Parts: sequence; C-alpha cells; structure tokens
Amino acid sequence: MSQQHSRQELLPPSTPATGSAGVTVFASPTSWIESDAVAQCHQVAALDGMVHVAAMPDLHPGKGAPIGAAMASTILYPFLVGSDIGCGIAVFPVKLKRAIPEKLAARFPDLDRALDPEQDADDPAWAAVKGDIPAGHVEGLGTVGRGNHFVELARIGTVFEPDHASRLELAAGDLVLIVHSGSRGLGERILRAHTEVHGAGPAPDPGAYLAMHDDAVRWGSLNRRLLAARVAHALGTEPTEPIVDQCHNLVEIRDGIYLHRKGAAPGDGRDVLIAGTRGTPSYLVAAHAGPHANHSVAHGAGRKMSRADALRRGRAKHTVEELRRTPMGSLVVCGDRQLLFEEAPTAYKRIEQVIADLVDHDLATPVATTIPLVTYKTPDLGSTPQGDHRDHRRKRGRP
Repeated sequence: MSQQHSRQELLPPSTPATGSAGVTVFASPTSWIESDAVAQCHQVAALDGMVHVAAMPDLHPGKGAPIGAAMASTILYPFLVGSDIGCGIAVFPVKLKRAIPEKLAARFPDLDRALDPEQDADDPAWAAVKGDIPAGHVEGLGTVGRGNHFVELARIGTVFEPDHASRLELAAGDLVLIVHSGSRGLGERILRAHTEVHGAGPAPDPGAYLAMHDDAVRWGSLNRRLLAARVAHALGTEPTEPIVDQCHNLVEIRDGIYLHRKGAAPGDGRDVLIAGTRGTPSYLVAAHAGPHANHSVAHGAGRKMSRADALRRGRAKHTVEELRRTPMGSLVVCGDRQLLFEEAPTAYKRIEQVIADLVDHDLATPVATTIPLVTYKTPDLGSTPQGDHRDHRRKRGRP
C-alpha cells in the first residue's frame, strides 16, 4: 500500500540490524508518532525469531517494548505482552429511564474495593461468574485498577453503519457500559516470575507460560463482567452480557507463529471498541486487518505525553474541577488528583486521527461513536453516599 510505503520512508534513520524483521507503521505522515516508539519497534524487530512488527496509529513508548504494536515471532517473549496480561475493553448494553450524569456519578460503587468471595457472598454481582475463578486468584476481584483503566457510562452517538449496529442491537441514544481493565495482580505475578529468572529473554517453556497466560486472559474477561455487574446493580438496572469483549494485551499462536499484542486489539473480523479519552468520543469499529497488519488494530487514542509531562503541563493549564467536567458535559469520578492530570484528554492523541489512519489503511470500518456521560477512575469519597460507606464497613467486619 502506498501510504505504508510513504510512512516507512519517514522512519528515523537509525537502521535496524541486518536480519531484522520488517516494521510497518500504520499511520499517516502527519500523525503524532514519537521517534522513541519507532526506535523501540526496531529494537523488537532485531530480536531472534522476529518476523514482523506492525505498529498501530496509537503507538507510543512503553517500558522495554512499544505500546500499540503487534509483533509476530517464532519465539515467545513474555515481556512483549507485559504485566497486564488480559487487559481489554468490553461493552455492555444497559437500560436506564433517565441518564442524568450528576445523579448517576454519585451512585457508582467503590471499585477500588475488591469483592470478597466469603464476606461479600450475597453480592448480586457474583451472578456474572460462571464456573471457577481462573487460577483461583481471588485478589482484586471486581476492581478496576489505576492508570488508563476505567468504567464508563456512555450513550451511542453517531451511527455510521446502521445495519451493523442493528445486528448488535444498538441504536443512537442507547446506553452502554464500557469497561477497560485487565488481570490486576495476576498478570504482574506471571511476568515477574519469568523476568526474575530470564529477564527479557524468551519463555524457556512456552506451553507452561501460555497456560498461566490463558488463565490471566480469562480472569481479565471475568473481571470486566464483574465490574459491569457491580455498576449496573448500583445504577438500578440489570447486568447484561457484553456485545464486545476484546483483549489487547496477549499472545496467540497464529499459523504456527507467536503473535504478541501489547496495546493492540485483534483485528481479524471482530468488533472492537477503540477508546478515546474522558473528553472525547470512543469508536466502535468493525475490524478487518489482514496479515500485513498482523491481524490487529489500535486499542485507543494512545498517549501523547508521559505521565510526568501530563502532570506538569496539566497543573499549569487546568484546575481539578475543569478536569472533572469535560467539554462534552460528562463527569469524571476520580478522587486521585494526580491521576486526573495524568489522564487528562490533552495527554492523548486525537482519537479522530487514529480512526482515520485505520480507515485509510483499510484496517477497520467505524460502526458508531460512544459519548461519555460518567467516567469512573477511582472513588471520590466526598461524593459517595454515606450508606455506601457504612455498608462497606459492615461487610468487612468493621465496627
């Protein structure tokens, strides 16, 4: 494709080592792509066994490996997936009579507080658990985590593909819960066990790693269901099954090759929710990426600033209250002021450009936008109903 060719001509002059795999950046020449992130792609491409690195338009530097890339290799490298194995985004339809952000924001439960299988045995959210808890990992169940993770109540905005949306039983104005979370401590434990012995080296026993990895992927999906169920019950509605649930931190075996995705969603004929920011729409897309893109698409807007830069610039430009109510009229529930600045919309690339790059490279077709109403990051204890605090203390056995 001509656009891919022209983009590759713009890559930094740091020539990869002889024998390195090819690197393709699926972005337009005007898109914000940091040279450090591209350099990381070339470092990965030089690893033994690497076949191809496909970088998405949300590409940005990560710890040791780029985020927003799909990396195909004959050798399995756990560090290319990272510690949040199983992280993904799920979309759950919900029905509410009236969606007034101010009222609903105060009803979100404390999603920093884990559900205890014994002390919280009567919590109705457990109905979302079908079968055993993967790996028997009960720590952190029903929690959203930090960083860019969130639970968001949103409404369907513009519908680009009515037929496709109707197959998902979606129409403009419908409400959905969007859940972005991963495997919490389980994935971190799996990666740490590997790196303490092998560092960034390959998995000596791919089968053993994949067995643990698969547990973490299943755990992440289960946890997204638990989170959606907790919020649905708190908002006074019934939980539903997800219409989209795609993991973007995982490795899969495809055509005998290990396909590592780190911040890249499966793009082989699946529906994917590509997250925008707290103050912009997200996009539900029909993904149709082929082998040239390692069967992958972007997973979000992608960071434009480091967390330190976002914190420094944000404090100089915004107030806390400005970040708690977005220009779209939505509310952000976040009691962690530092996180509010780190996750400000200005810290991210323009989601519209990311989507345009996917469309231009024929990797995805937009189906509909989702417009945020309430985005939950961490509990804002100042606005949590008092009864909720008392219930939590009672369930945890406190006086």
